[in-house]
Amino acid sequence: MIQNVGNHLRRGLASVFSSRTSRKSASRAGNDSAMADGEGYRNPTEVQMSQLVLPCHTNQRGELSVGQLLKWIDTTACLSAERHAGCPCVTASMDDIYFEHTISVGQVVNIKAKVNRAFNSSMEVGIQVASEDLCSEKQWNVCKALATFVAHREITKVKLKQITPRTEEEKMEHSVAAERRRMRLVYADTIKDLLANCAIQDDLESRDCGHMVPAEKTRVESVELVLPPHANHQGNTFGGQIMAWMENVATIAASRLCRAHPTLKAIEMFHFRGPSQVGDRLVLKAIVNNAFKHSMEVGVCVEAYRQQAETHRRHINSAFMTFVVLDADDQPQLLPWIRPQPGDGERRYREASARKKIRLDRKYIVSCKQTEVPLSVPWDPSNQVYLSYNNVSSLRMLVAKDNWVLSSEINQVRLYTLEDDKFLSFHMEMVVHVDAAQAFLLLSDLRRRPEWDKHYRSVELVQQVDEDDAIYHVTSPALGGHTKPQDFVILASRRKPCDNGDPYVIALRSVTLPTHQETPEYRRGETLCSGFCFWREGDQLTKTASGSVTVGCWRERGTGTERPPDWTWP
Repeated sequence: MIQNVGNHLRRGLASVFSSRTSRKSASRAGNDSAMADGEGYRNPTEVQMSQLVLPCHTNQRGELSVGQLLKWIDTTACLSAERHAGCPCVTASMDDIYFEHTISVGQVVNIKAKVNRAFNSSMEVGIQVASEDLCSEKQWNVCKALATFVAHREITKVKLKQITPRTEEEKMEHSVAAERRRMRLVYADTIKDLLANCAIQDDLESRDCGHMVPAEKTRVESVELVLPPHANHQGNTFGGQIMAWMENVATIAASRLCRAHPTLKAIEMFHFRGPSQVGDRLVLKAIVNNAFKHSMEVGVCVEAYRQQAETHRRHINSAFMTFVVLDADDQPQLLPWIRPQPGDGERRYREASARKKIRLDRKYIVSCKQTEVPLSVPWDPSNQVYLSYNNVSSLRMLVAKDNWVLSSEINQVRLYTLEDDKFLSFHMEMVVHVDAAQAFLLLSDLRRRPEWDKHYRSVELVQQVDEDDAIYHVTSPALGGHTKPQDFVILASRRKPCDNGDPYVIALRSVTLPTHQETPEYRRGETLCSGFCFWREGDQLTKTASGSVTVGCWRERGTGTERPPDWTWP
């Protein structure tokens, strides 16, 4: 069977690259996409909110309170979710938020939200926040956010209708939403595993205790009574209101450490564990877990109870917020060290150090633009989940682009190219008479690739990370006039379809391992984004999309030049 699949792919590849004629044609995007990008198109789930920042919305520095901004974000996103669902929705989670710009009194906040993808009863809503100065007409990007909402009906079970993306941006967001959902579902387990397996170094014992602030001095506890203005039409507390109360107590805790007015720079994922209703008492607790050179982490916990006599409190939410203190030039100031309490305090202190490393890895790998990520990223347990996410999402986003150009077509095998910035990408499409699930199973094990691909000389399984991810060391013959053969250290991530219409995905990218350093025997090759996508076209028909049978983005290491067209990795 592997020979059958390989023969189909090899014949298609040979016919395309042996062609001496190369003709240009219009982009793959059809008339529908062109109309979608037109001026008259607007996403049916899109909701916009514009708010003038008044003094009652600001903090002591005359800047918009982040808590107030979170309420506006949650309201806008909820309205977008309800527009698609046609029924009430509640906030389930809010992904990490990084604040790039503050908003001053008198400026306008523009918030835009739309549903990226709907699943069974939940949906991902993308939010963009910008600020506008009405006098100078200047605009700034403030932050981006991703929220998950769950549709809720009292009597019947909700089954959401699917989103049909039309523009290139919508297709890209839709294609990676399933991967983001996968990452959210394993978020708690990922944090536990990373904290358990990642060695965290700290200098707690070497610090001068005389110049440290006891963590207990930063502890804050506050209670809020949920009133009707705090709740939605179902009587459940607005998620944005709870987030605003959490930001308030976190700011107080941070101020007690630095004795100044701190600025909130980032919020780690909010995850709502259960609802609260009108009449509930919410107890909000905050404490500084750790203080680094220029930033501090504050942990916040929310519990709910109905009557004062109740002994059991429901855990509603937890979050970790990162604060800095800015000087007159908006530069971060040095912060005092924190002295944790023995026991739980020391545990929170070390966990904060681990989360800081995880946040930096996640922000670097997940949030960076593709052109800003190096070709090979170091592999270690702390970035495992995010490298896998970036691997799959990069391939899915590349496939979803609309500006591919058909360069050649022979025997129903189509070769597309895409020139973008410093990258030259290849995309080949063909139909093979093999079931998609079977082709996925056979081709996801790279050790069988040399059986049909002459460009794979040997493949060694270095590490089976989990069921869906593995690291391989691949060698290939010398090409392009070079005397030395090439080798690659490749992370292979595979995904089965999330819904009908989704492809099977095998994504490949380079990583670095201390056990497999570059050697004089080989020229170390690197790939930033490559892989296979399979769509089921019928009972025994499979549509494959890929450059040199895969979609690829390649760049010579250190030079920024493109690979020649006859270079057929991977």
